[in-house]
Amino acid sequence: MSSSTQATAAPPHKKNSPVRAAVASMAGGTLEYYDNYIYALAAALVFGKIFFPEAGGVATLAALATFAVSYVARPLGAILLGHFGDRIGRKKVLVFILVLMGTCTFLVGCLPGYAQIGVWAPVLLITLRILQGISVGGETAAATVLTIEVSPEGRRGFFTSWAPNGIVGGFVLATLIFVPISALPEDQLLTWGWRVPFLLSALVTIAGFVIRAKLAEPDAFIEAKEDGSLVKVPIVEVFRSHWRAIVLVTFCSLAFAIDTVIKVFALSFATTAHDIPRSTMLWVLVVSHLCALVTQPFLGMLSDRIGRKPVFIAGNIGSAVMIFGYFGAIQAGNVPLLFITGILSVACAYAAINATYPSFFAEMFNLKVRQTGMALGLQIGLIASGFAPMIYTALTAGNPTDGMPVAIISAIVALIAVVAALMAKETFKVPLDQLGARISTTTSPAASTTIASGARP
Repeated sequence: MSSSTQATAAPPHKKNSPVRAAVASMAGGTLEYYDNYIYALAAALVFGKIFFPEAGGVATLAALATFAVSYVARPLGAILLGHFGDRIGRKKVLVFILVLMGTCTFLVGCLPGYAQIGVWAPVLLITLRILQGISVGGETAAATVLTIEVSPEGRRGFFTSWAPNGIVGGFVLATLIFVPISALPEDQLLTWGWRVPFLLSALVTIAGFVIRAKLAEPDAFIEAKEDGSLVKVPIVEVFRSHWRAIVLVTFCSLAFAIDTVIKVFALSFATTAHDIPRSTMLWVLVVSHLCALVTQPFLGMLSDRIGRKPVFIAGNIGSAVMIFGYFGAIQAGNVPLLFITGILSVACAYAAINATYPSFFAEMFNLKVRQTGMALGLQIGLIASGFAPMIYTALTAGNPTDGMPVAIISAIVALIAVVAALMAKETFKVPLDQLGARISTTTSPAASTTIASGARP
């Protein structure tokens, strides 16, 4: 490689230290998922009455369906945003993702309800939710890939664990804002109160834009782009040479259904079927997720020492066990036990999944299709997470106070993820330039001699 090319590639390396990339991933993820989670909380608590009042007893179910619809749009976002991330750069896509999500979230806060414009209210709500889904479809993969490509060997698990820490931070921020909002009198909550968190996303979006605009592309990506070794259509190439990795990531991603059951279904289940105050449930979620902010980086470090698979698998088994304790505490109305089981479920068991999956999934793919492959497999698997609250609400319709069937199904789903993880290769000791299967290219002589990960020829 010529000296002029080396000079061009050097500045991004200086700007994008692992710490800078990790901080940007966490900060951007916090802002992105703040938007996503305020929608989830609103869907569980108020949207049924605002946008689906004529649905009667199934109003909450209809509102949860709008939450689920974004998960259907996420694979589309994974394909589109993954394509551009693997073709033009990780940073540009990260900035676009944040602006799209922030704009849509602000507009949700401006929407009139069913009482004002009739059926157009839920139609507009669903449209904005689809656009949010496209945005989220590329978020985690883009942030993870950028971070992993600047992280030192032996510490990729630690640095990439800050991306899901951003997701947890976004949930905590959204929930803290919703705690006082949910305590408002019913008439104020349903008129102007629910809008406040959505309108505040304008400030959140501006802050996120400033943080992400200062990032630069990873050196490894720039080198592959300059060498002409990037593939023209990543979605085609990823299915041609990485189809097995996509399948494994998809089934491993079923584990995230546990997360949405705790955050969305259990919230609605506890407040409607067992009359536990909204504020109590929200505080259980806040405390448990604050604890996860501490445990997840340590679990990421643990995956750098003993491997991705042991930590990820242990998290799934722990989640399968603890979900029974969490629902048992809800049904017993035991608030201290709710906090204990909530912390164990979120900050210990699920945190092991959350801290490990970014490095575990991204390391299955070649640099040239890494963002597309990780995003697509992740988002296809996450469809189950999106529909879980709606499906479980329907399943408990006959006996809405019994959550044990939901716990059983959630545990089975977590064990399916365990089986998929067992079939994956361990990658925590594999050098960055050897990750993923070899991709044969015909675009340039230089590309044909490049290792599949995009190493310097």
